[in-house]
Amino acid sequence: MPQFRIIICFLIVLNVFCFDSIAQEDTISAAKIDKLTREACQYLYEYNYEKSLEKSRLALRYAFDIKNDTLISRNYNVIGINYNDLGEFDKAIFFYNKALFYGEKSNNIGLKIMVANNLGNLYFFEKKLYQKGISYYKESLKYSSNLPFTEEALITNLNITWSYFEIGNFEEGLPYLRYINKHQNGFKDKSTDVALNFLNGMYYGYKGNNEKANDYFLKAIKYANDENEKSDLSYAHIEYSKFLNKIGKHKEAYENLSSYNKIMEELYNEDKIKKASIVGFNLELEDYKRQIDKIENEKNSQYQILKKSRIIVLLFIVISFILLLLIITLIKNIGFKKKNNIELLKAKELAEQASVLKTQFISTISHELRTPLYGVVGITNMLLEEHKELAQSQHLSSLKFSARYLLSLVNDILQINKIEENKVVLESLTFNISDEINMIKNSLSFLSQKNNNRISVNIDSDIPEYLIGDKLRLAQILMNLISNALKFTKNGEVLVVANLMKVEGKNHFIEFNIKDNGVGIAIDDQNKIFEKFVQVGRKEEDYQGTGLGLTIVKRLLGLFGSSITLKSNLGEGTSFTFTIAFEYDPEKTKSLINEIQVDLTSNQIFKILVVEDNRINQIVTKKIIEKNNYICEVVDDGYAALEILDNESFDIILMDINMPLLNGFETTKKIRSKGITTPIVALTAFDKDEITDEAISSGINDIIIKPFEPVKLFKIINCLIVESKNAG
Repeated sequence: MPQFRIIICFLIVLNVFCFDSIAQEDTISAAKIDKLTREACQYLYEYNYEKSLEKSRLALRYAFDIKNDTLISRNYNVIGINYNDLGEFDKAIFFYNKALFYGEKSNNIGLKIMVANNLGNLYFFEKKLYQKGISYYKESLKYSSNLPFTEEALITNLNITWSYFEIGNFEEGLPYLRYINKHQNGFKDKSTDVALNFLNGMYYGYKGNNEKANDYFLKAIKYANDENEKSDLSYAHIEYSKFLNKIGKHKEAYENLSSYNKIMEELYNEDKIKKASIVGFNLELEDYKRQIDKIENEKNSQYQILKKSRIIVLLFIVISFILLLLIITLIKNIGFKKKNNIELLKAKELAEQASVLKTQFISTISHELRTPLYGVVGITNMLLEEHKELAQSQHLSSLKFSARYLLSLVNDILQINKIEENKVVLESLTFNISDEINMIKNSLSFLSQKNNNRISVNIDSDIPEYLIGDKLRLAQILMNLISNALKFTKNGEVLVVANLMKVEGKNHFIEFNIKDNGVGIAIDDQNKIFEKFVQVGRKEEDYQGTGLGLTIVKRLLGLFGSSITLKSNLGEGTSFTFTIAFEYDPEKTKSLINEIQVDLTSNQIFKILVVEDNRINQIVTKKIIEKNNYICEVVDDGYAALEILDNESFDIILMDINMPLLNGFETTKKIRSKGITTPIVALTAFDKDEITDEAISSGINDIIIKPFEPVKLFKIINCLIVESKNAG
């Protein structure tokens, strides 16, 4: 159903824009782009996603060359519709937002109406966020409020009517239906007749006027057949089928449902989608390539940083092992000297001191590692994005792998240390098991493709839609087990199963099983794999990892009060099974959902001040910010920040903590003492738990740890800026 809506709304608006005047700076190029865009639209209308993406990709490249915001917006919208049809909804949202951004820049009202309408369809019918979807429809209508009634406004009214009818709010949808019926005859293009007729059929079916409803449905099917509109025809059949089933004509309902399925199978086939996926991947690569800048001179310094980082991590591992051996030795000594209370107390004190030293050491070394790692990861990503000719460089690949490997090792060791120090507390969040597992599946798609594996998911339908528990820890457990299975399986399958085992009061006990048909684990090694830094049967060229993933899984399951079982035979594969009890409480779930903050991301261009003493980190942070079309100013220390704030105002401040002369906490206190209320985010390599109290007391609004995901940074930035402006 959502595919039908989006394609129709685009094609009608296409008639408005494809032949409009184009920017005058390069008539030939603009005309060529217009032609390519119309071809992309036509292929999309024919459900040829591969060709549509190819044409829009080429058109987008030319549009950027001549800096034509209208053409850029139109082609981003075409790409968004393609991904929407292919089921890649997060990518579709990404490209729709880009289309909306450039539509705002070009101040093209028709484009803004169209993209907002498409976003409404996606959120309503795919994400099932009904109110958010309807809000986008109303935003679309708001754009056209000062214009004469247009074809795009007609489409938006159709979609909002259909949306209200879909969720059973017929009376709320009725004013929009009347509005369409009133204005429909004023347009020569009757492409909306099909939808309008079966919407009338839906309404009269709801009112019990079955004869009139039946006439409208048959009229819709006739129009669709006359115009050879297969997509329109399919949805006329499905809505008619629902109506017939409701009035007891089950045989006719079944025939219409069969017609719907036959048309949909014809429109969407696996071969089309596979080809489109390949073109879409190339399109995304080219989108990143547009951000080329001069970064080549940083390569040698990054290689030197990597060498130093390797030495540091080797020292880190050696010292950690020495500390662990020291603790083990002390514990054994305590066992031997139980009869001597004085010696026992002394040994206990030594063990506690060693534990504190270990914690302090891990905290310090992790900060010192994360700081250069932020630069290594950031510069490496920038090199790969901006210099595609280096994509096959073994040196650069080794640099990227080593940086990510080192970051993974640091995070894993910190995670183990937090659990051992009882610093991990389970949270109560509402979540959907199916959504979480499919999100993990999508995030591991690259790893599965690397070894030619497939991931299959089987979720018990008896599991409630929403449960309450620590979804982040559950995701971490599943991520470790599934990624481990993918690494040790080639040309095979990893199966993820979730079954409801029993219900005790509000607690629902869910059994998870992760099974692969990979190399398997020898019986002698099965008791070792949950120990730290253990990797059994590893070949250096085949498997990479820290040897901490299964240790973390076992420790996290201990926090849930659960354990893990293992079944495996060499050459036959491996199966891990564990059970976790989650709470099911609809009232509590509703309360938790109401507390969740709405998405406050914005397409506005904000001015950001970065306070950072590390030169490489300055380059990386500034590049990330400017890539998102924000304005960025960088200063080297706290005193420079105070000076620039006396003369300029900013929307938000990103503050490093560990700086010479004046650290981030002291700088923030001085900023607040001046009466400046600009939101401040600590951008630091320290672990969040270590600095939260001091950050809050100094006036810092939020904390993000380096290295970070840019999406997370911009979400925090937009949220804080909106809150600050609303408060003001």
